[in-house]
Amino acid sequence: MRRQAPGLIRVFGAGRGENRDNTFNQETLDRNGSLKVASSGSPADLTGTSRRLVIMDDLSKFEPSEKGDPEKLADSRASGFEDAKILRVSTAMIKGTCRITVAYGRSDQRLYHVPCPQCGTMQPLTWENFRANIDPENLGAAHFRCESCQAPIRHGDKEKIVRLGQWVKHNPKGSHPGFHLWRAYAPQRDWASIAVEYAQVMGWTRIEASAGDKTPATAATVNAGEEQVFWNDVLGLPYEQATDAPDWEALRDRAEHAEPGEVLERGVLPATGIIFAAGVDCQDDRIEVQLVAFGRNRRRWVVDYRVIPHHIGDDEGRAALNALLKQQWKTELGLPLALDMLAIDGGAWTDDVWSWAKTHPWTRVIIVKGASTQTGPLMAAQKFERRKDGRAKRAQKRAFNLNVSSLKAGLYEHLGKEDPQERGYTRFARALGDEYFRMLASETRVVSRNKVGVMTSKWVLVEPTRRNEALDTMNYAEAAAMRRGWHSMTDDQWDALATERGTAPAEAQGDLFDAELPLSARAEARAPRQDRSKETDAATRLLNVLRPDGD
Repeated sequence: MRRQAPGLIRVFGAGRGENRDNTFNQETLDRNGSLKVASSGSPADLTGTSRRLVIMDDLSKFEPSEKGDPEKLADSRASGFEDAKILRVSTAMIKGTCRITVAYGRSDQRLYHVPCPQCGTMQPLTWENFRANIDPENLGAAHFRCESCQAPIRHGDKEKIVRLGQWVKHNPKGSHPGFHLWRAYAPQRDWASIAVEYAQVMGWTRIEASAGDKTPATAATVNAGEEQVFWNDVLGLPYEQATDAPDWEALRDRAEHAEPGEVLERGVLPATGIIFAAGVDCQDDRIEVQLVAFGRNRRRWVVDYRVIPHHIGDDEGRAALNALLKQQWKTELGLPLALDMLAIDGGAWTDDVWSWAKTHPWTRVIIVKGASTQTGPLMAAQKFERRKDGRAKRAQKRAFNLNVSSLKAGLYEHLGKEDPQERGYTRFARALGDEYFRMLASETRVVSRNKVGVMTSKWVLVEPTRRNEALDTMNYAEAAAMRRGWHSMTDDQWDALATERGTAPAEAQGDLFDAELPLSARAEARAPRQDRSKETDAATRLLNVLRPDGD
């Protein structure tokens, strides 16, 4: 930007100074000031300098470290100036731990008020107002409604009313100015785009992209991933994550007390478009595996849970995982399917996990590891791992870091849904056992201040004796499904998958033990009785040889 913007070229010149230490420190041409750009992830970059103006960008993504809190370090850079200004800019993240939301709460909380095109009443454009005027059958007509005269405020009015708007304080006693904007005010996007993305989050399909666009909007075209993305990036609001684990007995009873036909037996897949994935957790004396089918609208089916009583470094444990990848399960209509993807935890027994995983293509086996961050993406590729000798081990397309905090919160929110048709509903196979459900609902989210005074959250066991392998393997299975496109598949792709996997298998040619193979009436008439007896005796002798137990 400095080298391209004419205004900045006049201040700093067009020089292309090298940037070797991940910082940018450039003096002005007349040497009356300087600009320093530093990383919040490097406390050393934030110390040793004083600045009258401090701008913190993407504040909600600042992560505290052992060397200090980056927000407080940046704040202190301006402490030597009476006329200092500190600017915080960020998209909101997670409610309870979001830095920009805390700062905005202390501010005078200004909202941008615009006039009604009909009566002139000044009012802010709020999400609650807009949501009440979304028609699922006509998303392109989504609009606001005047709080005074109830006249519709349409997208065609936006340019005019925004030009006439003004900022209004909603907390006049706040300690500093604070401003909130969201996509409704953005000149580049129409209001239909907000309705489309909300419809995708709610699980509505085959939706129109805008009033004049006849192309159906899909998950790929509107990029509607998690609900948090919509809440943060579109509405500019903090997202409230689930905090408490669901009642494990209620989850168990949902499967065990269901009416016949409502749930599948253990090991049976649903006959619809699914991604079949496995999550694997390695312990000192066992390997635990969860098998889950993932469908459209974030629905999932827990198919089975297994414990392999061997270590990942043992030949028996590896052979059992190899057999799992070769095994085929049948849908409720009898169609055989193998696993699409397996994700195995590489946080423990790393070398053993890598040595086994490399014997399979990365298109079927990936390695995952929980990340400490709570604000990053759900899944991000690892750059590399290191061997015991310190040399880099390239991860290529096989190893990923997971935001397990967000994955757990999203899972618990979906487990609380009780309508089978609702987006994110989870079905459980029958007879998974009490211990499985106890492990799945084993953690709760606690918000507290860390040692440097920053609000953070962490997941802890609800009881010290609880195990959490079922929760971990569910997250790993979800990562495997995401790797195969669970969050990005379009409606057409889901339709194609349903056509492929929602049918009964083609009738196979029978073998000797499938059924009797009667002779046709004509052949039976031609064959002499004594010859048929010999054939029958020969067949009986053959059966006795192949099945000596008489079964």
